[in-house]
Amino acid sequence: MFELFEHTADLGLRVHANSLQELFIDAARGLLVMHVANPNDVRPLESKTISLTADGPAYLFFDWLSELLYAFETDKLLFSDFDLKIDGNKLTAVCRGEPMDETRHRMEHEVKAITYHSLRVEQTASGWEAEVIVDI
Repeated sequence: MFELFEHTADLGLRVHANSLQELFIDAARGLLVMHVANPNDVRPLESKTISLTADGPAYLFFDWLSELLYAFETDKLLFSDFDLKIDGNKLTAVCRGEPMDETRHRMEHEVKAITYHSLRVEQTASGWEAEVIVDI
């Protein structure tokens, strides 16, 4: 489960999930919602594999969202479906989606960058929580 929240001139993403894998997948879906107003219209037509290694879950979370943003910025790829595995400090994900199509996808926000401001990923008694601010 994710929610967006306003943060001065930026936008925040807060995520709650039972597992770390679910947390990362829900965060990716939250980023998609930031990009387009109709995320359910993004079809899983193309796939891209992302592999990352980072020092701890917060840095892995930051790098994950940054890679998804980079795919959008360079190839206009929107991802709607994810097979993701986290093993220690390593993430491997097959992301499926399609290029942005202005005739079908309604742009919501122009996400400029994922930031370290208020970046938080932690395990709680009820699962995992994360929070990040994005520059729009």
